[in-house]
Amino acid sequence: MATTVDRLLPDEEARALLDLAREIAAKELAPRAAEAEAKAEFPADAYRVLGKAGLLSLPFEEQYGGGAQPYETYLQVVEEIATAWASVGVGVSVHSLTCSVLDRNGSDEQREEWLPRMLSGDWLGAYCLSEPQAGSDVSGIRTRARADGDVYIVDGVKQWISNGSHADYYILFARTSDDARGGLSAFLVPADTEGMSFGAPEKKMGLHADVTTQVIFEGARVPAAQRIGDEGAGMKVALSALDAGRLGIAAVATGIGQAALTSAVAWAGERKQFGQTIGSFQGLQFLLADMAVAVETARASYLHAARLKDAGRPFSRQASIAKITATDAAMRVATDAIQVLGGYGYTADYPVERYFRDAKVTQIFEGTNQIQRMVVGRDLLR
Repeated sequence: MATTVDRLLPDEEARALLDLAREIAAKELAPRAAEAEAKAEFPADAYRVLGKAGLLSLPFEEQYGGGAQPYETYLQVVEEIATAWASVGVGVSVHSLTCSVLDRNGSDEQREEWLPRMLSGDWLGAYCLSEPQAGSDVSGIRTRARADGDVYIVDGVKQWISNGSHADYYILFARTSDDARGGLSAFLVPADTEGMSFGAPEKKMGLHADVTTQVIFEGARVPAAQRIGDEGAGMKVALSALDAGRLGIAAVATGIGQAALTSAVAWAGERKQFGQTIGSFQGLQFLLADMAVAVETARASYLHAARLKDAGRPFSRQASIAKITATDAAMRVATDAIQVLGGYGYTADYPVERYFRDAKVTQIFEGTNQIQRMVVGRDLLR
């Protein structure tokens, strides 16, 4: 079936990395995904495999153990991983987001101390931004970090934290003053920090292996040396990182859409009704064609934004456009894949119902698609 992705890559090294990602996805991830999702098992060993293969470090500098790859290559690797197992694709994107915060805003000493462990896969990260009453409105963050000599005392609750209680460190955004926009600061907080605890895993519609919990700080003592960037610079740090994070989610959503399309095409070529395969009917061919258009448009959208980023040009609006395009496409394509499989698609015996459940949240996290439309509209009118 003609559903293999024909990728235009910058060089042969990128081609080799994509081949490696595809091999690991096929052998290590895809065979385990359904069972692990059903049991809500956190795939810690999958991240170790990806780390040892060098696939957690692609867009970062070689001096810290990175792969020095362009963002367009990294995102296509994320898509390949997500096509096999969306929860792992999300985990990789979140981890990369945490690494980028330190890489772009940390001191030389912080990068030298922490980045090698983060990029090797020895450490897995989580991104602590959202709170029960502060999702898209970052200025509503209430978690407070109070300076006390050479430490900060942190109190507050973070919500919807991917990698939850399984991460080795947390990039924390907390309020160091009451200034709505200039009062946030960023910190790196290791998982063994005293005064940290975790809520029970959220019972979610999909992405069950992407364990998501509250992270609770009760008098946690965080050394001032673990603050990333200047005090009060956290808002800028968070928002700049989210542009790259939105592209990660766009790549994940494209992978979900690709998986759903591949399943639908395979079914249409095998399932027979009225003495012929259902793919012989023009009405179904048109449906599959629209699904393919949506997936390839999503891929083109995130790649355009990534190439702008790689060229050092502004890409915030294009990142939001990619996030809207790819996640809306994933939802639509997964819905249509269920339709192609009919009653079978509605059962857990086939993966398309899982793709449908996994796709929905991509329209919500890393900034809802309504927020993305606000970003695009404001940029157009600026």
